[in-house]
Amino acid sequence: MPQPVQPPEIPAIIRPVSSNISANYNQCSQGMPPVSGKDCVSSSACEKPTQATRDPAVLTIPKISLLEDSCLLNLGKSATLLGPPISVGYPVQPTSRAKPNLDNHRTLAQTTEKLQRQTKGQIATLKINSVDTKSSATKRLSLNLRQSPISDTLPIKRILTQERGGETREFELIVPPATTPRETDTEGTANEETQTPQPSVTQESQITIPAPAAEPVGVLELTADSQEYDEERQVVTAEGNVIVRFQEALLDADRVQINLPNRIMVAEGNVALTRGDQILRGERFEYYFVQDSGVVYDANGELYNASSETDLPQPPSPEDSDATAIPRPVSDRIARNLPLQGVRNPGSYSYVVGSSLTVGSDGSLPNTPTTGSRGSVNRFRYEADRVDFEGSEAVATNIRITNDPFSPPDLELQAKTARFRRISPLLDEIVASQPRFVFDQGLSLPTFRNRILIDRRPREPGLFNIGFDDDDRGGLFVESQIEIYNSPRARFTLTPQFFIQRAIFDESPIDPRAFGFETRLDVTIDPRTSLVGSSAVTSLDLSELEQETRASLRLRRIIGTTLPHNLDFEASYRDRLFNGSLGFQTVHSSIGAVLTSPVIRLGKTGVNLRYQAGIQNINADTNRLDLLPVVRDNNRINLTRYQAAASLSKGFSLWRGKGLPATPEEGLRYTPRPVIPYVALSTNLSGVTSLYSNGDNQNSINGSVGLVGQFGHFSRPFFDYTGFNIRYTRAAVGDLSPFLFDRIVDRSILSGGITQQLYGPVRLGFQTSFNLDTGQEISTNYFLEYRRRAYNIVLRYNPVQGLGSVSLQVSDFNWTGNPGRFDGRPVIQGVTR
Repeated sequence: MPQPVQPPEIPAIIRPVSSNISANYNQCSQGMPPVSGKDCVSSSACEKPTQATRDPAVLTIPKISLLEDSCLLNLGKSATLLGPPISVGYPVQPTSRAKPNLDNHRTLAQTTEKLQRQTKGQIATLKINSVDTKSSATKRLSLNLRQSPISDTLPIKRILTQERGGETREFELIVPPATTPRETDTEGTANEETQTPQPSVTQESQITIPAPAAEPVGVLELTADSQEYDEERQVVTAEGNVIVRFQEALLDADRVQINLPNRIMVAEGNVALTRGDQILRGERFEYYFVQDSGVVYDANGELYNASSETDLPQPPSPEDSDATAIPRPVSDRIARNLPLQGVRNPGSYSYVVGSSLTVGSDGSLPNTPTTGSRGSVNRFRYEADRVDFEGSEAVATNIRITNDPFSPPDLELQAKTARFRRISPLLDEIVASQPRFVFDQGLSLPTFRNRILIDRRPREPGLFNIGFDDDDRGGLFVESQIEIYNSPRARFTLTPQFFIQRAIFDESPIDPRAFGFETRLDVTIDPRTSLVGSSAVTSLDLSELEQETRASLRLRRIIGTTLPHNLDFEASYRDRLFNGSLGFQTVHSSIGAVLTSPVIRLGKTGVNLRYQAGIQNINADTNRLDLLPVVRDNNRINLTRYQAAASLSKGFSLWRGKGLPATPEEGLRYTPRPVIPYVALSTNLSGVTSLYSNGDNQNSINGSVGLVGQFGHFSRPFFDYTGFNIRYTRAAVGDLSPFLFDRIVDRSILSGGITQQLYGPVRLGFQTSFNLDTGQEISTNYFLEYRRRAYNIVLRYNPVQGLGSVSLQVSDFNWTGNPGRFDGRPVIQGVTR
């Protein structure tokens, strides 16, 4: 876990060195006790810095116990033993009293002698005025500073400062190659007792390594209304609308101080760090150039997950022909003063526990149960007492995270601490201590999981999941996912399952039939090719293994760019499909290829076209005795099917009302987007032709018409929302399929559903369908919903199919402006009131 990195020890320029302290240091460095009689415990104790104060003026001086006799203090006071020199170059403005001397080079020891002769408080401050930049000269000062053991190179090598309307100044931070002090110099320093140690000034000690002519990274640009430079302490102070650009980021603040010897930057007052779409705000920001680390106090900001992999600093490629063209982010000063506006809901993340047949907006039902997760949430906002960062890692203390742009938020994730670490460009890790979800600022539930991996693939959010499957698993069951392998291109998981209802009522808790498992493999071969495999074993009884196993493997290739089609090569074993009145049917095995088109809009007609074509070799059940042998073990036949299908759909708006304003008190009180009352008519015409290798065929034309609508705005507490849909479907069918799983038996279907608000966020509804020719119920879904702006919880149960599920949906928002703090305090002119 990264921790705040302490600044380097104070250089000798701050305080003169006396001969007795110098002798004490040399004794410590040679393993001898200091003159004072206090022990130098170990080299690590002499080198470990302590916490620095938060005052910018005192930030360079660490707090050290036993100041008079500490080896650490002596280490900072001895100019000759601080290590190889670091050159700091800066331009000096000419004055009327004396002309600048371009060849004047001062060593650290010479500067120390000058400070010894000065009285306390005689440090001059140089005010930067608006003058011609051509009259500025460059003066280089060689500083003997200890190099940090954390990094061999400086992330920031040059600092460019400019007062608005004034001159540009350049400060260079250059680290020369490391050298070891000569033995004669060390011995001479140890023997001196009456004067300050003077390092030998040689040509080698003054050599600096020039910066590259075009440096793509490592440049810091500082602009402010006014700037001051303390020549003796070498501290740059900028005030008034300060803007700092560094490491592909932009920093706004009211006041910024940069300590050149210790290479520390401190920003205060309305601080905002912007990097792409990522924004980090706070009251105080401390940054250490060498370690590329720092801390932000009273932090809050926004994280846009869709661009986070590109918004973090990335060094340009050596092969880049324009490596110096670094993106320049936009200042947060304008956005910070804007009120929250333009709230949009582009999508959501949903997770389903159990199995259910999701009802479409037109009342249609798919033929396969849905489970697992889909979608994503790309934008969050957060608050923390402090955020410590180092490189690509960050640690937040007392953090609150929400997807809700309004305050107080409907849904929060709170933690004592949270560590963010980038594992790869597509994979991030968050490790939290004491994490919990807080619903509606009241109900708090632990997450049971303190580690979350964020990537573009579906993730299982819980420690265990509860589901319901009356057909394969005997009812209620519990499962827990285990990740076996995970890489940027591949992921393999194993999910053990325990069938609770079967173990209690049908078998014993230790019976093999009460246990099962699922596996899933996801492989991304290239951006247009993927491989997905899955299997499910619903009994560990080896005698039933063949009948209790299902598996599938699909290779998908995207073809085309303007109209991308999906070409799927798929093999399956005991696939389960839902076929209306015939219920669930099992396809024992199939292998083949299917080409599926996208939704194609036909000009300006408003008509949508979809089609697909495929060829498959299928082994499945039939009830036609003429296709079955007299002596047989099962009722399966093996045929090749050639199939083509197409559908046309068009919607008509009959009436449309107006929605409420997108505010948390009106239109967005219970929903992620304002409810707009409407009534619409939908039509669909589809045709399917299937040819089989035995000469049979099944051709059909289906036509359907439906009415769908909603009334109310779902804003008031009682009965402010009613949604409905009703649809009639008629099918004209020729010959029938030899298989049962794709045979069309429901030729006249009536389906419909109602969703009604009861009180506040609670809604109740159902969706059903009937075969009008036989009067048989095809499917009925009952659901209870708790709907909020930031999340949605739905309980579903289907008694006809024997399926049940619990689904959680988390809304994804996008917005402009400043949402403010979590406690709801507004932001006026960039200040939280």
